[in-house]
Amino acid sequence: MKAFLKVFVTIISILYPVLLCVLVGYFHIEPKIVSLCVVIMALVFFLSATSVNPKQKSDTTNKKQKRFTFSIRPLLSAIFLFTVGTVTYITNKFLFLRLYPVIVSLSLLSIFGISVINKPTLVYRMAILKDKHIVGSINEHRIERYCNIVNYIWCIHFILNILVSLGTVIFTEIYPVEVYPQYQIVLFNKIKGDIWTIYNGGISYGIMFSIFTVEFIVRWFVNKSMAKIYPITKFTAKSRKDDFILCYEEKWSSKKYKTWKDFLTDTAKLRTFINTKNAERWILHVDDYYFFLCCFVALLQCKKQVALTANISEEFIKEMKQPEDEFLTDAPNQPGSYYVPDVIANIASPSEEEIRTTPAINADETKIHMFTSGSTGKPKVVLQRMTEFEMDNAFVLSMWGEEFLKRKHVATVSQHHIYGFLFTISLPFTAGIPFRRTRIEFPTEFEKLDDEKYTIIAVPAFLKRTIETEDKLDLIDPFIITSGGVLLPEVAKKTNEVFGFWPVEVYGSTETSGIAHRQSKNGLEWTPFANALISKNEDGCLNIKSPYIKDPNGFQTADLVDILEDGRFILKGRADSIVKIEEKRISLPEVESRILQTGLVKDVCVVAMSDRRQYLAAALVFNKEGEEKFKDWKKFDINMFFHDYLLNFFENVVLPKKWRYLSELPMDLQGKKKKLEIQALFTKSEDGDKIKQ
Repeated sequence: MKAFLKVFVTIISILYPVLLCVLVGYFHIEPKIVSLCVVIMALVFFLSATSVNPKQKSDTTNKKQKRFTFSIRPLLSAIFLFTVGTVTYITNKFLFLRLYPVIVSLSLLSIFGISVINKPTLVYRMAILKDKHIVGSINEHRIERYCNIVNYIWCIHFILNILVSLGTVIFTEIYPVEVYPQYQIVLFNKIKGDIWTIYNGGISYGIMFSIFTVEFIVRWFVNKSMAKIYPITKFTAKSRKDDFILCYEEKWSSKKYKTWKDFLTDTAKLRTFINTKNAERWILHVDDYYFFLCCFVALLQCKKQVALTANISEEFIKEMKQPEDEFLTDAPNQPGSYYVPDVIANIASPSEEEIRTTPAINADETKIHMFTSGSTGKPKVVLQRMTEFEMDNAFVLSMWGEEFLKRKHVATVSQHHIYGFLFTISLPFTAGIPFRRTRIEFPTEFEKLDDEKYTIIAVPAFLKRTIETEDKLDLIDPFIITSGGVLLPEVAKKTNEVFGFWPVEVYGSTETSGIAHRQSKNGLEWTPFANALISKNEDGCLNIKSPYIKDPNGFQTADLVDILEDGRFILKGRADSIVKIEEKRISLPEVESRILQTGLVKDVCVVAMSDRRQYLAAALVFNKEGEEKFKDWKKFDINMFFHDYLLNFFENVVLPKKWRYLSELPMDLQGKKKKLEIQALFTKSEDGDKIKQ
C-alpha cells in the first residue's frame, strides 16, 4: 500500500497542471469542489509521508513499541496542498491552486540555493552519496567543481521557471469552453487559458528533461577525461593503452620513451627469471626508476618478499643478506647479484599471452622490508605492506593530484626509502604520470628542463646545493615537493627565487609515512594531514595515530613539539639531540644554529662524543666568506674564534671540544647527515684540537 501511495503521489505531482485544467476548463467544476479534491490529495500526500514502525521490544513489557516516522518532502507537499485547498474553498478562486508550480520551483530553488552558500552543494552531496569513492580521490576537487556548476545551472533554471510560471498565473485565466459561443472568442480564450497548462504541464518538464539529457552527455565526456587510478596491486594489462608513455629519458622532448607495452613485456621477462629461483626474499637496489618498477612489480606478482636498501656496500650486503636471498641491481660488478639490464636483455621475448597476463597481487599479503636511517646506529628493518602505501598515495593525490597531473615527474631522491618510493615510483605509476627514469644528480641538470611543466621531488640538501650554484632557472610553472630533512626558511625562500616556487614540505618517517605539510612562506607551523591524529606525550614528544600505523596506541616519535590551538604544530628538534654535558642539558641543533649565525659557515653538524667523559664535537663547512677569512689562520686559532663566539650564548663547559673543517659533510641520498661517519672523524686527535674547557 505504501508503494502504491508513493507512485500515486508522483503521478499526481507530475500531472497536476493538466488535471486542474481538465477539471476547470472542460468539466466546469466549481472552485470549492476542486478545493475539496485538493484537500483529499493533501491527505493522500500525508499518508504517503507518514508510517508507523515498531521499536525494539521493551525489556519490561516484552512488547514492541510503535513510533511515527515522516518523509519530509511529501509532508511539505501535503501541508501546502491543504493550505491552498482551504484558501481556495474560502475565496472560491483558482488563483492559489495555480501557484503550485511556482511554490514547487521556489522550494527547489531554496534547497539548491542554500547549498551554494552552505557548501558542499546539493548536487555534490548527491554525487558522493551515490559514489563513496569520490571523497579522497584524485578527482575529488574536479568532480566538486563540476557538480557546483551543475548546481548553479539548476538554480538559474528554477529562477527562470518561477518568473515564467508566475507570468502564466497572472496574465492568463482558465475559461470554460462554452461560455462564449463566438468561435473566435472561444478559440482565443481556450488558447489563452491553456497557456498555463501547456507551460507548467509540458514545456517546463521538457526543459528539465533537456537539462538532464545535456548534463548526462557532458558528464560522460567529463568522466572520460578524468584521471584513471591504477595502483600497483590493482592494474591489469588493459589499464593503459599499449602506447601510453610510462617514462622518458633526460627530458620529455627527447622523445626517448618506455611505453605501457614495454612495461608489460619486461615484467613478463622478469617473472620468468624470478620463477627459476627458489628464494623467497629478494634484495632490490636499482637506481633506474623504470627498471626498479619492473623488478618491484614482477617480484610482487611472484609473491616474493622485497628488501629495499640504499646501501649496497659489500659489508652491508654481507650483513643483511641471508644465504637463501637473491639480489637484483643495476650497479655493475656487484658481488653476488644479478645485473638487471642483462637479465631483461637475455630472457627470450615472451608470448603475447604471457605479456597480457598480470598475476594478481594481494596488497595485504605483500612484505616490503625497508631500513631506517643508520645515522644513530645499525639500521632497523621496518616491515611494510602495499596496503598502507596505496592508502598514502590516494591521500596525497587527493591533496595535490591536480598539480601532479598538470606536469611530468622528475626526482632527485632515491626510491629505496619510503619517501622516494611513494613519490617517484608508486604515485606516478598509480596516477599515470610520465616520469624521468633516471635521478637528477647534479643541479645543472635542471637547466635542461625548460621544455615542459615538471613536478620536482627533492630533498632539502639537494635544493640547498642547487641554489648555491644556480642564480635563476627558466622552468615552466614548477611544483616542488621536499622531505627527508629540515628545509631551512632561508633555503625555501632562495628556492622560490631560483625555481619560481616555494617548496611544499612533507613531514614523515619510515614508520609513519606522511604526517603533515607546510610552505614556509605561510609560516613555520606544520598542518597535520586530515587522516593523522597528533598529540604530545609527557616528555613533550609527538605521538601520531593514522591509518598507516598498525599499533592502536600510535607511534611515538623523538621529535619535540608544541601543538597550537588550531591543531597545527611546531617542531622544536629531537629529544635525542638534547644531551647532558657535566649535568647540563644542551641542544645540539641550538649549538649548530649559533655557529651558522656567524655568517661564515655553509653547513655544520654537532655530535656528542664519549671518551673519559662526554663532550661535544663540531664539523664545519665554510662558505666563501669563511674560506676568505680563515685562509691564513692556524687550526687552533679558528677553533678559538668559534669557541669565543659561542661563549656569548653558552657556558664554557658545554662548548665543542674538538673541531673539524671539511669541504662537504658526509650525507646519504636523502640528504641526511651521516652522523656515524662524522663521529668517526673525532676518534683521533689532531693538532690544534686542545682548547681549555
